[in-house]
Amino acid sequence: MVEITKPDPRILVIRMSSLGDIILTAPVFRNLRAKWPAARLDILVKPQFMGAVSKNTFIDKALPFTGLTPALSAINAGRYDIIIDLHCTPRSRLLSLLARAPVKLRYKKASLARRLFVDFRIPSPALEKHTMERYFEALAEIGVPAEYAGPELGDWSGGSRPALKRGPLKVCLLQTAFLGDCVLTLPLLRKLRELLPEASVSVVTRPETAGIFAASGLASEIIEDRKKTAASGLSEFFRLKEELSERGFDAAIIPHRSLRSSLLARAAGIPVRVGFSSSAGSFFLTHKVPFSWLLHDLERNLSLLSPLAENLKTSFPGMRASPEARALSLSGSAGVKAGVNAGSAWATKRWPAEKWARLIRGLARETGGRVLMVGGPGEAAWNSEIERMADPANCFNLAGKTTMPELMEAIRPLKVFVSNDSGPMHIAVAMGVPAVGIFGPTTRELGFFPYGPANSVVETPLDCRPCALHGSNKCPRGHFLCMRLLTVGEVLKAAKEKLSAGTGS
Repeated sequence: MVEITKPDPRILVIRMSSLGDIILTAPVFRNLRAKWPAARLDILVKPQFMGAVSKNTFIDKALPFTGLTPALSAINAGRYDIIIDLHCTPRSRLLSLLARAPVKLRYKKASLARRLFVDFRIPSPALEKHTMERYFEALAEIGVPAEYAGPELGDWSGGSRPALKRGPLKVCLLQTAFLGDCVLTLPLLRKLRELLPEASVSVVTRPETAGIFAASGLASEIIEDRKKTAASGLSEFFRLKEELSERGFDAAIIPHRSLRSSLLARAAGIPVRVGFSSSAGSFFLTHKVPFSWLLHDLERNLSLLSPLAENLKTSFPGMRASPEARALSLSGSAGVKAGVNAGSAWATKRWPAEKWARLIRGLARETGGRVLMVGGPGEAAWNSEIERMADPANCFNLAGKTTMPELMEAIRPLKVFVSNDSGPMHIAVAMGVPAVGIFGPTTRELGFFPYGPANSVVETPLDCRPCALHGSNKCPRGHFLCMRLLTVGEVLKAAKEKLSAGTGS
Protein backbone atom coordinates (compact mmCIF):
# COMPACT_ATOMS: atom_id res chain seq x y z
CA MET A 1 0.00 0.00 0.00
CA VAL A 2 1.23 3.50 -0.86
CA GLU A 3 1.01 5.98 2.01
CA ILE A 4 -0.35 9.41 1.05
CA THR A 5 0.75 12.05 3.56
CA LYS A 6 -0.80 15.15 1.98
CA PRO A 7 -4.16 16.11 3.53
CA ASP A 8 -5.34 17.58 0.22
CA PRO A 9 -3.93 15.52 -2.66
CA ARG A 10 -4.72 16.40 -6.27
CA ILE A 11 -6.24 13.30 -7.85
CA LEU A 12 -7.09 12.57 -11.48
CA VAL A 13 -9.31 9.64 -12.46
CA ILE A 14 -9.06 8.48 -16.08
CA ARG A 15 -12.36 6.99 -17.27
CA MET A 16 -12.98 8.23 -20.78
CA SER A 17 -16.09 6.20 -21.69
CA SER A 18 -18.76 4.87 -21.80
CA LEU A 19 -21.56 6.66 -19.94
CA GLY A 20 -22.51 3.55 -17.96
CA ASP A 21 -18.92 2.97 -16.85
CA ILE A 22 -18.54 6.64 -15.97
CA ILE A 23 -21.66 6.42 -13.79
CA LEU A 24 -19.97 3.53 -11.98
CA THR A 25 -17.20 5.86 -10.84
CA ALA A 26 -19.59 7.73 -8.49
CA PRO A 27 -18.73 5.53 -5.44
CA VAL A 28 -15.03 5.95 -6.25
CA PHE A 29 -15.29 9.73 -5.98
CA ARG A 30 -17.52 9.50 -2.90
CA ASN A 31 -14.94 7.30 -1.14
CA LEU A 32 -12.06 9.56 -2.17
CA ARG A 33 -13.93 12.57 -0.80
CA ALA A 34 -14.63 10.72 2.45
CA LYS A 35 -10.91 9.97 2.83
CA TRP A 36 -9.70 13.45 1.85
CA PRO A 37 -12.45 16.10 2.18
CA ALA A 38 -10.10 18.82 0.92
CA ALA A 39 -8.74 16.86 -2.05
CA ARG A 40 -8.93 18.09 -5.65
CA LEU A 41 -10.86 15.42 -7.60
CA ASP A 42 -10.84 15.61 -11.40
CA ILE A 43 -11.76 13.20 -14.17
CA LEU A 44 -10.60 12.77 -17.76
CA VAL A 45 -13.45 11.90 -20.13
CA LYS A 46 -14.37 12.17 -23.77
CA PRO A 47 -16.02 15.50 -24.67
CA GLN A 48 -19.49 13.99 -25.15
CA PHE A 49 -19.55 12.97 -21.48
CA MET A 50 -18.48 16.32 -20.04
CA GLY A 51 -22.07 17.36 -19.36
CA ALA A 52 -22.87 14.18 -17.48
CA VAL A 53 -19.84 14.19 -15.18
CA SER A 54 -20.31 17.87 -14.40
CA LYS A 55 -23.38 16.79 -12.44
CA ASN A 56 -21.42 14.56 -10.06
CA THR A 57 -21.49 16.01 -6.56
CA PHE A 58 -17.86 15.09 -5.78
CA ILE A 59 -16.01 15.92 -9.02
CA ASP A 60 -14.28 19.29 -9.08
CA LYS A 61 -13.40 19.43 -12.76
CA ALA A 62 -13.77 17.38 -15.93
CA LEU A 63 -10.95 17.40 -18.48
CA PRO A 64 -11.92 16.63 -22.09
CA PHE A 65 -9.89 14.00 -23.91
CA THR A 66 -9.39 15.39 -27.42
CA GLY A 67 -6.14 13.62 -28.15
CA LEU A 68 -3.06 12.22 -26.46
CA THR A 69 -0.92 15.35 -26.70
CA PRO A 70 -3.45 17.93 -25.41
CA ALA A 71 -4.58 15.52 -22.67
CA LEU A 72 -1.02 14.95 -21.52
CA SER A 73 -0.41 18.71 -21.47
CA ALA A 74 -3.56 19.30 -19.38
CA ILE A 75 -2.65 16.53 -16.94
CA ASN A 76 0.87 17.81 -16.38
CA ALA A 77 -0.45 21.34 -15.94
CA GLY A 78 -2.73 20.00 -13.19
CA ARG A 79 0.27 18.76 -11.17
CA TYR A 80 -1.59 15.75 -9.82
CA ASP A 81 -0.33 13.73 -6.87
CA ILE A 82 -2.26 10.61 -7.84
CA ILE A 83 -3.47 9.32 -11.20
CA ILE A 84 -5.99 6.46 -11.14
CA ASP A 85 -6.56 4.72 -14.48
CA LEU A 86 -10.04 3.16 -14.42
CA HIS A 87 -10.17 2.91 -18.21
CA CYS A 88 -7.26 0.52 -18.66
CA THR A 89 -6.80 0.57 -22.43
CA PRO A 90 -3.50 0.89 -24.32
CA ARG A 91 -4.20 4.60 -24.77
CA SER A 92 -4.98 5.29 -21.12
CA ARG A 93 -1.98 3.24 -20.03
CA LEU A 94 0.32 5.23 -22.31
CA LEU A 95 -1.19 8.48 -21.04
CA SER A 96 -0.63 7.45 -17.43
CA LEU A 97 2.92 6.30 -18.19
CA LEU A 98 3.90 9.61 -19.80
CA ALA A 99 2.15 11.84 -17.27
CA ARG A 100 4.04 13.31 -14.34
CA ALA A 101 2.63 12.15 -10.99
CA PRO A 102 4.27 10.54 -7.93
CA VAL A 103 1.59 7.83 -7.59
CA LYS A 104 -0.07 5.99 -10.47
CA LEU A 105 -2.70 3.27 -10.07
CA ARG A 106 -4.58 1.08 -12.51
CA TYR A 107 -7.53 -1.24 -11.96
CA LYS A 108 -7.37 -4.85 -13.12
CA LYS A 109 -9.72 -5.07 -16.06
CA ALA A 110 -9.44 -8.83 -16.82
CA SER A 111 -9.71 -8.06 -20.55
CA LEU A 112 -8.39 -11.43 -21.69
CA ALA A 113 -10.70 -13.40 -19.42
CA ARG A 114 -13.65 -11.36 -20.63
CA ARG A 115 -12.77 -11.88 -24.29
CA LEU A 116 -12.30 -15.66 -23.83
CA PHE A 117 -15.70 -15.88 -22.16
CA VAL A 118 -17.52 -13.83 -24.81
CA ASP A 119 -15.89 -15.60 -27.77
CA PHE A 120 -15.50 -19.14 -26.47
CA ARG A 121 -17.57 -19.30 -23.23
CA ILE A 122 -14.43 -20.15 -21.25
CA PRO A 123 -15.21 -19.28 -17.62
CA SER A 124 -12.72 -17.62 -15.30
CA PRO A 125 -12.75 -16.74 -11.58
CA ALA A 126 -11.55 -13.29 -12.64
CA LEU A 127 -15.02 -12.58 -14.04
CA GLU A 128 -16.78 -13.15 -10.74
CA LYS A 129 -15.83 -9.67 -9.54
CA HIS A 130 -17.99 -6.71 -10.42
CA THR A 131 -16.25 -3.77 -12.11
CA MET A 132 -16.88 -1.70 -9.01
CA GLU A 133 -15.05 -4.23 -6.84
CA ARG A 134 -12.05 -3.87 -9.15
CA TYR A 135 -12.23 -0.09 -8.77
CA PHE A 136 -12.18 -0.47 -4.98
CA GLU A 137 -9.13 -2.75 -5.16
CA ALA A 138 -7.25 0.07 -6.88
CA LEU A 139 -8.33 2.52 -4.16
CA ALA A 140 -7.14 0.12 -1.47
CA GLU A 141 -3.59 0.58 -2.77
CA ILE A 142 -3.64 4.16 -1.43
CA GLY A 143 -5.49 3.31 1.78
CA VAL A 144 -8.99 4.34 0.70
CA PRO A 145 -11.60 1.98 2.21
CA ALA A 146 -14.78 1.08 0.32
CA GLU A 147 -16.97 2.87 2.84
CA TYR A 148 -19.55 3.45 0.09
CA ALA A 149 -19.88 0.17 -1.81
CA GLY A 150 -22.36 1.26 -4.43
CA PRO A 151 -24.14 4.22 -6.00
CA GLU A 152 -26.30 6.35 -3.74
CA LEU A 153 -29.04 8.85 -4.20
CA GLY A 154 -27.31 12.21 -4.33
CA ASP A 155 -24.25 11.14 -6.34
CA TRP A 156 -25.54 13.19 -9.26
CA SER A 157 -26.88 16.68 -8.67
CA GLY A 158 -28.74 17.17 -11.94
CA GLY A 159 -26.78 20.30 -12.86
CA SER A 160 -28.14 23.82 -12.89
CA ARG A 161 -31.27 24.75 -10.98
CA PRO A 162 -34.29 25.54 -13.14
CA ALA A 163 -35.49 29.12 -13.20
CA LEU A 164 -38.97 28.84 -11.69
CA LYS A 165 -41.34 31.73 -11.20
CA ARG A 166 -42.05 33.11 -7.75
CA GLY A 167 -45.23 32.14 -6.00
CA PRO A 168 -47.32 28.94 -6.16
CA LEU A 169 -46.29 26.70 -9.03
CA LYS A 170 -48.27 24.40 -11.27
CA VAL A 171 -46.35 21.16 -11.79
CA CYS A 172 -47.16 18.24 -14.05
CA LEU A 173 -45.91 14.70 -13.28
CA LEU A 174 -45.98 12.54 -16.41
CA GLN A 175 -46.04 8.78 -15.71
CA THR A 176 -48.02 6.66 -18.17
CA ALA A 177 -46.01 3.41 -17.88
CA PHE A 178 -46.92 0.10 -16.25
CA LEU A 179 -48.56 -0.37 -12.85
CA GLY A 180 -45.29 -1.15 -11.04
CA ASP A 181 -43.61 1.92 -12.55
CA CYS A 182 -46.45 4.09 -11.24
CA VAL A 183 -46.21 2.66 -7.72
CA LEU A 184 -42.48 3.34 -7.73
CA THR A 185 -43.20 6.96 -8.69
CA LEU A 186 -45.15 7.61 -5.47
CA PRO A 187 -42.08 8.54 -3.33
CA LEU A 188 -41.15 11.05 -6.06
CA LEU A 189 -44.62 12.57 -5.80
CA ARG A 190 -44.35 12.68 -2.01
CA LYS A 191 -40.95 14.38 -2.10
CA LEU A 192 -42.16 16.85 -4.71
CA ARG A 193 -44.97 17.92 -2.38
CA GLU A 194 -42.47 18.26 0.50
CA LEU A 195 -40.19 20.45 -1.61
CA LEU A 196 -43.01 22.57 -3.05
CA PRO A 197 -45.79 22.50 -0.43
CA GLU A 198 -47.68 25.38 -2.04
CA ALA A 199 -47.53 23.91 -5.54
CA SER A 200 -50.43 22.36 -7.40
CA VAL A 201 -49.22 18.97 -8.69
CA SER A 202 -51.20 17.24 -11.43
CA VAL A 203 -50.45 13.65 -12.44
CA VAL A 204 -50.86 12.44 -16.01
CA THR A 205 -51.37 8.68 -16.04
CA ARG A 206 -53.47 5.95 -17.63
CA PRO A 207 -57.02 5.23 -16.36
CA GLU A 208 -56.02 1.81 -15.00
CA THR A 209 -53.29 3.34 -12.80
CA ALA A 210 -55.12 6.49 -11.75
CA GLY A 211 -56.27 4.81 -8.54
CA ILE A 212 -52.67 4.42 -7.35
CA PHE A 213 -52.08 8.17 -7.39
CA ALA A 214 -55.55 8.94 -6.04
CA ALA A 215 -54.96 6.68 -3.04
CA SER A 216 -51.77 8.56 -2.16
CA GLY A 217 -53.75 11.75 -1.60
CA LEU A 218 -50.82 13.75 -3.00
CA ALA A 219 -52.11 14.72 -6.43
CA SER A 220 -54.05 17.96 -6.84
CA GLU A 221 -55.72 16.36 -9.84
CA ILE A 222 -55.31 13.33 -12.08
CA ILE A 223 -55.39 13.75 -15.83
CA GLU A 224 -56.07 10.55 -17.73
CA ASP A 225 -54.08 9.62 -20.80
CA ARG A 226 -56.25 7.20 -22.78
CA LYS A 227 -53.52 6.32 -25.28
CA LYS A 228 -54.28 2.59 -25.08
CA THR A 229 -58.04 2.85 -25.56
CA ALA A 230 -58.54 5.92 -27.76
CA ALA A 231 -59.65 5.35 -31.33
CA SER A 232 -56.56 7.18 -32.53
CA GLY A 233 -53.27 7.54 -30.69
CA LEU A 234 -52.53 10.73 -32.61
CA SER A 235 -55.84 12.34 -31.77
CA GLU A 236 -55.39 11.43 -28.09
CA PHE A 237 -51.93 13.02 -28.14
CA PHE A 238 -53.30 16.32 -29.45
CA ARG A 239 -56.31 16.20 -27.08
CA LEU A 240 -53.96 15.77 -24.14
CA LYS A 241 -51.58 18.41 -25.47
CA GLU A 242 -54.42 20.95 -25.55
CA GLU A 243 -55.54 19.99 -22.05
CA LEU A 244 -52.04 20.47 -20.64
CA SER A 245 -51.57 23.73 -22.53
CA GLU A 246 -54.78 25.18 -21.10
CA ARG A 247 -53.60 24.52 -17.54
CA GLY A 248 -50.42 26.57 -18.00
CA PHE A 249 -47.99 24.33 -16.14
CA ASP A 250 -44.69 25.84 -14.99
CA ALA A 251 -42.74 22.58 -14.90
CA ALA A 252 -43.00 18.93 -15.88
CA ILE A 253 -41.27 16.03 -14.11
CA ILE A 254 -41.04 13.07 -16.51
CA PRO A 255 -39.94 9.69 -15.08
CA HIS A 256 -41.36 7.92 -18.15
CA ARG A 257 -38.44 7.60 -20.59
CA SER A 258 -40.50 7.65 -23.76
CA LEU A 259 -40.30 9.97 -26.74
CA ARG A 260 -44.03 10.62 -26.50
CA SER A 261 -43.93 11.88 -22.89
CA SER A 262 -41.09 14.34 -23.52
CA LEU A 263 -42.64 15.53 -26.78
CA LEU A 264 -46.00 15.98 -25.07
CA ALA A 265 -44.50 18.27 -22.43
CA ARG A 266 -42.66 20.26 -25.09
CA ALA A 267 -45.72 20.54 -27.35
CA ALA A 268 -47.81 21.71 -24.39
CA GLY A 269 -45.39 24.61 -23.92
CA ILE A 270 -44.26 23.65 -20.41
CA PRO A 271 -41.12 25.78 -19.92
CA VAL A 272 -39.18 23.54 -17.49
CA ARG A 273 -39.02 19.84 -18.45
CA VAL A 274 -36.97 17.50 -16.25
CA GLY A 275 -36.28 13.91 -17.31
CA PHE A 276 -33.59 11.28 -17.71
CA SER A 277 -30.59 11.68 -19.98
CA SER A 278 -31.37 8.24 -21.42
CA SER A 279 -34.92 9.21 -22.40
CA ALA A 280 -35.82 8.62 -26.04
CA GLY A 281 -36.98 12.23 -26.09
CA SER A 282 -34.10 13.72 -24.11
CA PHE A 283 -33.60 16.47 -26.72
CA PHE A 284 -37.01 17.88 -25.71
CA LEU A 285 -35.90 18.23 -22.06
CA THR A 286 -34.52 21.38 -20.48
CA HIS A 287 -32.89 19.52 -17.56
CA LYS A 288 -31.45 16.01 -17.90
CA VAL A 289 -30.58 13.81 -14.93
CA PRO A 290 -28.14 10.88 -15.40
CA PHE A 291 -29.83 7.48 -15.42
CA SER A 292 -28.12 4.72 -13.39
CA TRP A 293 -29.10 1.07 -13.62
CA LEU A 294 -27.41 0.49 -10.28
CA LEU A 295 -30.02 2.47 -8.35
CA HIS A 296 -33.43 1.06 -7.50
CA ASP A 297 -36.12 2.48 -9.77
CA LEU A 298 -37.65 4.27 -6.78
CA GLU A 299 -34.35 6.09 -6.19
CA ARG A 300 -33.83 6.72 -9.89
CA ASN A 301 -37.18 8.47 -9.98
CA LEU A 302 -36.31 10.53 -6.90
CA SER A 303 -33.10 11.68 -8.60
CA LEU A 304 -35.26 13.65 -11.04
CA LEU A 305 -35.73 16.16 -8.23
CA SER A 306 -31.97 16.73 -7.90
CA PRO A 307 -32.23 20.03 -9.84
CA LEU A 308 -34.53 21.23 -7.05
CA ALA A 309 -32.91 19.85 -3.87
CA GLU A 310 -29.97 17.93 -2.42
CA ASN A 311 -31.66 15.84 0.28
CA LEU A 312 -33.86 13.43 -1.65
CA LYS A 313 -34.44 10.78 1.00
CA THR A 314 -38.07 9.85 1.51
CA SER A 315 -40.31 6.79 1.74
CA PHE A 316 -43.52 5.42 0.31
CA PRO A 317 -46.46 7.66 1.18
CA GLY A 318 -49.32 6.24 3.16
CA MET A 319 -52.05 4.81 0.97
CA ARG A 320 -55.51 5.94 2.03
CA ALA A 321 -58.26 3.37 2.43
CA SER A 322 -60.99 3.68 -0.17
CA PRO A 323 -64.59 3.75 1.12
CA GLU A 324 -65.66 1.87 -2.01
CA ALA A 325 -63.16 -0.97 -1.52
CA ARG A 326 -65.37 -3.94 -0.68
CA ALA A 327 -62.35 -6.27 -1.04
CA LEU A 328 -61.03 -5.16 2.34
CA SER A 329 -63.94 -6.64 4.28
CA LEU A 330 -63.92 -9.72 2.07
CA SER A 331 -60.28 -10.60 2.67
CA GLY A 332 -60.40 -9.52 6.31
CA SER A 333 -63.48 -11.57 7.13
CA ALA A 334 -61.95 -14.58 5.38
CA GLY A 335 -58.99 -14.55 7.77
CA VAL A 336 -56.54 -14.32 4.90
CA LYS A 337 -52.90 -13.74 5.94
CA ALA A 338 -50.98 -14.59 2.77
CA GLY A 339 -51.43 -13.44 -0.81
CA VAL A 340 -49.94 -14.24 -4.19
CA ASN A 341 -49.72 -12.60 -7.57
CA ALA A 342 -49.07 -15.42 -10.02
CA GLY A 343 -49.57 -13.43 -13.20
CA SER A 344 -47.63 -10.99 -15.33
CA ALA A 345 -48.03 -9.27 -18.68
CA TRP A 346 -44.96 -11.27 -19.82
CA ALA A 347 -45.03 -15.05 -20.03
CA THR A 348 -41.40 -15.50 -18.97
CA LYS A 349 -42.04 -13.60 -15.73
CA ARG A 350 -44.58 -16.23 -14.66
CA TRP A 351 -43.38 -18.95 -12.33
CA PRO A 352 -44.93 -22.26 -13.57
CA ALA A 353 -48.56 -22.80 -12.57
CA GLU A 354 -47.95 -26.13 -10.81
CA LYS A 355 -45.33 -24.48 -8.58
CA TRP A 356 -47.77 -21.71 -7.65
CA ALA A 357 -50.38 -24.35 -6.78
CA ARG A 358 -47.98 -26.20 -4.47
CA LEU A 359 -46.93 -22.90 -2.86
CA ILE A 360 -50.55 -21.95 -2.18
CA ARG A 361 -51.17 -25.31 -0.53
CA GLY A 362 -48.08 -24.76 1.62
CA LEU A 363 -49.12 -21.22 2.59
CA ALA A 364 -52.63 -22.41 3.44
CA ARG A 365 -51.18 -25.06 5.79
CA GLU A 366 -48.82 -22.53 7.33
CA THR A 367 -51.44 -19.82 7.97
CA GLY A 368 -54.44 -22.02 8.62
CA GLY A 369 -56.55 -20.08 6.14
CA ARG A 370 -57.12 -19.42 2.48
CA VAL A 371 -54.59 -17.62 0.30
CA LEU A 372 -55.53 -14.45 -1.56
CA MET A 373 -54.98 -14.59 -5.33
CA VAL A 374 -54.90 -11.30 -7.25
CA GLY A 375 -54.51 -10.37 -10.87
CA GLY A 376 -56.04 -8.43 -13.72
CA PRO A 377 -58.85 -9.52 -16.07
CA GLY A 378 -56.29 -10.90 -18.53
CA GLU A 379 -54.91 -13.21 -15.83
CA ALA A 380 -58.23 -14.63 -14.64
CA ALA A 381 -57.93 -17.85 -16.68
CA TRP A 382 -54.32 -18.40 -15.52
CA ASN A 383 -55.33 -17.95 -11.89
CA SER A 384 -58.37 -20.20 -12.29
CA GLU A 385 -56.14 -23.04 -13.49
CA ILE A 386 -53.82 -22.53 -10.50
CA GLU A 387 -56.84 -22.44 -8.19
CA ARG A 388 -58.04 -25.78 -9.61
CA MET A 389 -54.63 -27.40 -9.00
CA ALA A 390 -54.24 -25.87 -5.52
CA ASP A 391 -57.81 -26.86 -4.45
CA PRO A 392 -60.38 -24.03 -4.37
CA ALA A 393 -60.76 -24.59 -0.63
CA ASN A 394 -57.27 -23.13 -0.22
CA CYS A 395 -57.87 -20.10 -2.42
CA PHE A 396 -59.53 -16.72 -2.16
CA ASN A 397 -59.38 -15.82 -5.84
CA LEU A 398 -60.08 -12.17 -6.68
CA ALA A 399 -58.26 -12.17 -10.05
CA GLY A 400 -60.14 -9.97 -12.50
CA LYS A 401 -62.76 -9.08 -9.88
CA THR A 402 -61.35 -5.92 -8.29
CA THR A 403 -60.92 -2.29 -9.14
CA MET A 404 -57.53 -0.73 -8.36
CA PRO A 405 -58.67 0.65 -4.97
CA GLU A 406 -60.17 -2.75 -4.12
CA LEU A 407 -56.97 -4.53 -5.09
CA MET A 408 -54.98 -2.28 -2.80
CA GLU A 409 -57.34 -2.82 0.11
CA ALA A 410 -57.32 -6.59 -0.43
CA ILE A 411 -53.52 -6.58 -0.05
CA ARG A 412 -53.39 -4.15 2.91
CA PRO A 413 -54.19 -6.60 5.79
CA LEU A 414 -51.84 -9.38 4.61
CA LYS A 415 -48.82 -10.63 6.57
CA VAL A 416 -46.89 -11.72 3.45
CA PHE A 417 -47.26 -11.31 -0.30
CA VAL A 418 -45.49 -13.49 -2.87
CA SER A 419 -45.34 -12.19 -6.41
CA ASN A 420 -43.68 -12.44 -9.78
CA ASP A 421 -41.79 -9.30 -10.83
CA SER A 422 -44.97 -7.33 -11.43
CA GLY A 423 -46.95 -4.30 -10.28
CA PRO A 424 -48.89 -5.84 -7.35
CA MET A 425 -45.55 -6.68 -5.70
CA HIS A 426 -44.78 -2.96 -5.48
CA ILE A 427 -48.29 -2.24 -4.20
CA ALA A 428 -47.64 -4.67 -1.32
CA VAL A 429 -44.38 -2.88 -0.52
CA ALA A 430 -46.16 0.48 -0.58
CA MET A 431 -48.74 -0.94 1.83
CA GLY A 432 -46.03 -2.09 4.22
CA VAL A 433 -46.75 -5.77 3.55
CA PRO A 434 -43.54 -7.89 3.49
CA ALA A 435 -43.03 -9.09 -0.08
CA VAL A 436 -41.19 -12.01 -1.63
CA GLY A 437 -40.32 -11.37 -5.27
CA ILE A 438 -39.81 -14.25 -7.70
CA PHE A 439 -37.35 -13.07 -10.34
CA GLY A 440 -36.54 -15.02 -13.50
CA PRO A 441 -35.71 -13.18 -16.74
CA THR A 442 -35.19 -9.91 -14.85
CA THR A 443 -32.68 -9.24 -12.07
CA ARG A 444 -32.24 -7.01 -9.04
CA GLU A 445 -29.72 -4.93 -10.96
CA LEU A 446 -32.42 -3.53 -13.25
CA GLY A 447 -33.78 -1.71 -10.21
CA PHE A 448 -37.29 -3.16 -9.94
CA PHE A 449 -36.86 -5.53 -6.99
CA PRO A 450 -39.10 -5.02 -3.91
CA TYR A 451 -37.73 -1.99 -2.10
CA GLY A 452 -36.68 -2.06 1.54
CA PRO A 453 -35.11 -4.45 4.08
CA ALA A 454 -38.43 -6.12 4.96
CA ASN A 455 -38.62 -7.63 1.47
CA SER A 456 -36.63 -10.28 -0.35
CA VAL A 457 -36.01 -11.80 -3.78
CA VAL A 458 -35.79 -15.47 -4.73
CA GLU A 459 -33.80 -16.14 -7.91
CA THR A 460 -31.45 -18.56 -9.63
CA PRO A 461 -28.06 -17.18 -10.73
CA LEU A 462 -27.64 -17.87 -14.45
CA ASP A 463 -25.30 -16.28 -16.98
CA CYS A 464 -28.21 -15.64 -19.37
CA ARG A 465 -29.99 -13.37 -16.88
CA PRO A 466 -31.26 -10.78 -17.48
CA CYS A 467 -32.52 -11.57 -20.95
CA ALA A 468 -34.82 -8.54 -21.21
CA LEU A 469 -35.71 -5.37 -19.36
CA HIS A 470 -39.36 -6.29 -18.79
CA GLY A 471 -39.47 -9.97 -19.74
CA SER A 472 -40.65 -11.57 -22.99
CA ASN A 473 -43.22 -14.01 -24.33
CA LYS A 474 -40.80 -16.92 -24.51
CA CYS A 475 -37.34 -17.84 -23.23
CA PRO A 476 -34.74 -16.70 -25.81
CA ARG A 477 -32.77 -19.90 -25.18
CA GLY A 478 -35.75 -22.21 -24.96
CA HIS A 479 -34.96 -23.76 -21.56
CA PHE A 480 -36.71 -21.34 -19.13
CA LEU A 481 -34.33 -22.50 -16.40
CA CYS A 482 -34.48 -19.17 -14.56
CA MET A 483 -38.00 -20.08 -13.42
CA ARG A 484 -37.97 -23.88 -13.65
CA LEU A 485 -35.00 -24.20 -11.28
CA LEU A 486 -36.66 -22.11 -8.54
CA THR A 487 -38.12 -24.58 -6.06
CA VAL A 488 -41.34 -24.30 -4.09
CA GLY A 489 -39.30 -24.99 -0.95
CA GLU A 490 -37.12 -21.90 -1.50
CA VAL A 491 -40.08 -19.61 -2.00
CA LEU A 492 -42.11 -21.08 0.85
CA LYS A 493 -39.14 -20.73 3.19
CA ALA A 494 -38.81 -17.03 2.31
CA ALA A 495 -42.55 -16.51 2.87
CA LYS A 496 -42.50 -18.35 6.22
CA GLU A 497 -39.67 -16.09 7.40
CA LYS A 498 -41.88 -13.07 6.73
CA LEU A 499 -44.78 -14.67 8.61
CA SER A 500 -42.54 -15.51 11.57
CA ALA A 501 -41.13 -11.99 11.68
CA GLY A 502 -44.67 -10.61 11.68
CA THR A 503 -45.67 -12.65 14.71
CA GLY A 504 -42.51 -11.77 16.63
CA SER A 505 -41.37 -15.40 16.84
